[in-house]
Amino acid sequence: MKHRIVVLGAGYAGAYAAGTLARRLSPADTDITVVNAKPDFVQRLRLHQLAAGQEIEAPKLADVFAGTGIRLRLARVTAVDPERRVVAVADADGGDELGYDTLLYALGSHVADHGVPGVAEHAFDVAGRPSALRLRERLDGLDRKGEGGSVVVVGDGLTGIETATEIAESRPGLSVVLVARGELGSQLSPGARGHLRRACDRLGITVLEHTVVEAVEATRVLCADGSALASDATVWTAGFEAGPIAAAGGLEVTENGRIVVDRTMRSVSHPDVYAVGDSAYAVADNGRPLPMSCASAGYTGRQAVDAVVGNLTGREVTRVKLEYVGNHISLGRRDGILQMVDGEGQAKPKYMGGRKAARVKAGIVRMSLWGTEHPTFGLPKRKHRLTAAADASAEKTVA
Repeated sequence: MKHRIVVLGAGYAGAYAAGTLARRLSPADTDITVVNAKPDFVQRLRLHQLAAGQEIEAPKLADVFAGTGIRLRLARVTAVDPERRVVAVADADGGDELGYDTLLYALGSHVADHGVPGVAEHAFDVAGRPSALRLRERLDGLDRKGEGGSVVVVGDGLTGIETATEIAESRPGLSVVLVARGELGSQLSPGARGHLRRACDRLGITVLEHTVVEAVEATRVLCADGSALASDATVWTAGFEAGPIAAAGGLEVTENGRIVVDRTMRSVSHPDVYAVGDSAYAVADNGRPLPMSCASAGYTGRQAVDAVVGNLTGREVTRVKLEYVGNHISLGRRDGILQMVDGEGQAKPKYMGGRKAARVKAGIVRMSLWGTEHPTFGLPKRKHRLTAAADASAEKTVA
């Protein structure tokens, strides 16, 4: 019987890993299934643009995987049982179970509310396409009124900065406030922080530093210092976390739900499970955890593929370099910041800013999409056969 590989999630990490596995493993020995809740590939890197009112591509996953031999199952993952090696899924026709021999977990992350009251009920986010479209609809409504409106973006990480600047540039009639828990751009070099402040000033963004949000209401944001910010649309970008499925299935996870993996992206508690992207708690070569990011999705995806191929075919597992080299931040469509970091993750003194940095960021986004749409481009033809040990493992699972 063929070795069954199931990939959960078809974001940047999952789609890349599935396509690469399909190219490197012989179809005579392996059967690859990708499970994803939606039929489209979501460019999560650009959802702040979608919310601001711009159109972004959403390629059909059926087209992405056409000709690869990958089976696409459109369903929502409801549970994982690593002891039985099954995944529970649900779609419009009901529930079902998929068996696997190797599981690649790439379900990503969602917004973390950190227990702040009112976030789930009243705040918007740009972590998914449906939520970004809901925010877009609200902003459209404010624009149609023609009386302006206030938008409060909570969180000064990269997502918060990109969302605030994109909305301010695309919708100049709205008042945008960016709430920072600490100093704005604290992770950047002094020069880049200055560039960011000038961009916020140019776009008319009000920045509130050292401000802690205690609650979100329908029309205002309550702060720890007793102040209240009027808000017609509150956008929550104060961090992300993985979903509860891995923890519920008994996999070893961190406090925010990420699967703890070894250097090859293999679960430390269940060796038949690999995790990539935001789902994986992976330690970089500098000893620090890789952040949730598109870049990390690439590194962890490549390492997991090499590990799966090596372990199944008896080849040496290549050690992919695990590093985080820098931040690429868009500040609207005509400005940006490219901030490189050193081996300890600290910002280097020099940075790139302005239109050139914006073009670099746009190029990275285009390359990410193209790579996803061409998951097997440039790779050698399928030729790796499974070892007898891998075949025996699959037979044992069936028995």
